[in-house]
Amino acid sequence: MSATPSSRPIRVFWIFLPLIVIAAVFAILAHAVVLDSRQQQLHSADAIVVFGAAQYDGRPSPVFKARLDHANELFHGGLAPVVITTGGPATDRRFSEGGVGHDYLMRHGVPELALIAETTASDTSQSARRVAVIMRANHMQSCIAVSDAYHVFRIRKMLEHEGLQVYLAPRADSRPKSAWQRGAAILRESASYLLWKVGIRN
Repeated sequence: MSATPSSRPIRVFWIFLPLIVIAAVFAILAHAVVLDSRQQQLHSADAIVVFGAAQYDGRPSPVFKARLDHANELFHGGLAPVVITTGGPATDRRFSEGGVGHDYLMRHGVPELALIAETTASDTSQSARRVAVIMRANHMQSCIAVSDAYHVFRIRKMLEHEGLQVYLAPRADSRPKSAWQRGAAILRESASYLLWKVGIRN
């Protein structure tokens, strides 16, 4: 039996409802990602946590260097007594992102006793878990998270899930220049957050 004319709008509504819900969820998350990207919460904390990025033959990539330089400024500004660098090795097993970050900051005036390197994590979620373990072992509860602008929303959620108090300090000029690149980055971060959220509930 074919649908009556009056029932067709209802059927169309139920067909498109999941798409509407998904679009609404992404819109809400995108707004949150953008809001957190604009934060610069210069608040005293137990540690500054620098999330890793690429390194080349023991040298930080320009993106990673900018994150480390920002963390260095925060440390010398007296906001935290410890800097934790994160990230395991990639294709070059001789170097880890956390180790490269540690050595870079030590060369730029951060005392070795004020540095802790996390050197095994392969992604943001693992970094957050490992940072939480390190902080709990050292009786730390609060941190300033340093990364790129659109990355810090997901970082904050992951660290808060581990029971930490989190302040955000994205590196300067880390939002993509073009509107298309910004949109793609926001969508990627929103999707990555949703996948993580679904994963921790299963």
